[in-house]
Amino acid sequence: MPDTFTARYQVISSRDARFDGSFYTAVSSTGIYCRPSCPARTPKPENVSFFSTAAAAQAAGFRACKRCRPEASPGSPDWDIRADLVGRALRLIADGVVDEGGVSALARRLAVSERHLHRQMVGEVGTGPLALARMRRAQTARMLLEATDLPITQIAFAAGYASVRQFNESMAEAFGCTPSELRRRRRPTGPGADGEGDIVLRLQHRRPYALDPILGFLGTRAIGGVEEVVPAGTDGAGGMVSYRRSLRLPRRTGIMTVTPHPEAGFATLRLRLEDLRDLTAAVQRCRRLFDLDADPQGVDEVLGADPLLAPLVAARPGLRVPGHVDGFELAVRAVLGQQVTVKGARTLAERIVAKLGCPLASADGTLTHMFPSAEQVAEDDLSGIGLTNARITALRAVARAVADGDVVLDPGADRDETERGLLALPGIGPWTASYIAMRALGDPDAIPVTDLGVRQALRSLGADDEARAATARAEAWRPWRAYAAMHLWTHLSDVVADAPAAESAA
Repeated sequence: MPDTFTARYQVISSRDARFDGSFYTAVSSTGIYCRPSCPARTPKPENVSFFSTAAAAQAAGFRACKRCRPEASPGSPDWDIRADLVGRALRLIADGVVDEGGVSALARRLAVSERHLHRQMVGEVGTGPLALARMRRAQTARMLLEATDLPITQIAFAAGYASVRQFNESMAEAFGCTPSELRRRRRPTGPGADGEGDIVLRLQHRRPYALDPILGFLGTRAIGGVEEVVPAGTDGAGGMVSYRRSLRLPRRTGIMTVTPHPEAGFATLRLRLEDLRDLTAAVQRCRRLFDLDADPQGVDEVLGADPLLAPLVAARPGLRVPGHVDGFELAVRAVLGQQVTVKGARTLAERIVAKLGCPLASADGTLTHMFPSAEQVAEDDLSGIGLTNARITALRAVARAVADGDVVLDPGADRDETERGLLALPGIGPWTASYIAMRALGDPDAIPVTDLGVRQALRSLGADDEARAATARAEAWRPWRAYAAMHLWTHLSDVVADAPAAESAA
């Protein structure tokens, strides 16, 4: 990301959409802030200030541009790289921790005082955790105003406001207009409710976006009853392939349908929620699953500099790393994927769902179950579904550690602490811990370097696949080693019909 005033001013002068969400442009003469690609006339340099977050711009007294809607930009990938206090705090705020328990709950989760947390965040992003949470709440409210016909009062409380008065004041501060005015301006042909109770949103991402590899990855691992990839031309996808699955959310459950439109720079998200207060959590899970906040230019520049990976990067610009919507589910799938094929791991997961999964109140197409919780796997009988005793022991150990809070498997976790906790469990080795970090924790630099698929891909490219040599070579891929692994696995899938699940646990 450009880090000088001159470089950033050049970006906004060229209206480069690749940097939307990486920083924001505030203009003193108008009192508004914009995304770098805003089509408005470029302001004079002396009137420009730059901010790293929309909340920081708002805290400085600026309102969101009504033309480019900067608050809807993709998230900054810089914070996903960082595993420090501020990076973890930003991910937890995005997940709604402050809305649920206030800043005190966030500070407790991070094991620091509220004062220290506030000081660190102001120093790094220009504003404190409460202002960031307020901006998140305003964004949720705006999505509901534009995507539903719900009464404004109901939207206020669903978004987390204590009163309608507080809601009105917050929206005026953030967007310069009342909730009623926002609703009147919504586009009739844009995102919105579909007449069946679903909420339909557009989630923006940076281009390019290599769609086929991530849909192929998810499709070959889709657990029957929990998720599916829907062929083009069905399920109202408008000729595009869609991914669907059931979701366990903070309050209730939901169904998500994602239809990517990579050339247009967004994915359509259709949500059916039992509790509207879960909207933002569901959106965040979708963004992580499809890696919508990635910086494809930054990733491709680093990996493309390696002669070994350069042809792979050129063949698939904008390759993403699939995340996950449930860290515990991913961990189970990782354990099941040890030393078996992708098909074998998926079959075992489907048996666990059939035996322990919670049936949906009503089936939604092929979606019939929720994946079982950590408590269910820790306490229920896992015999009779083809698991070895060692595998059962490992699954129970992971489930108990997650259920008791000894191991945290979400993007706000302390990555080093989680890795240590996982490695202390029976049946969990470095490969499994790295794979979980890569997909459940969203660590862009995690790589299961001893993975059989990675080694086979390196060998097929004429490189030394011995663990020490592979580890040394991977140093040049930092901080994007997870993307390098995805390139290697995708390359391998072109030459091996059914590669071991070690290159894809789940």
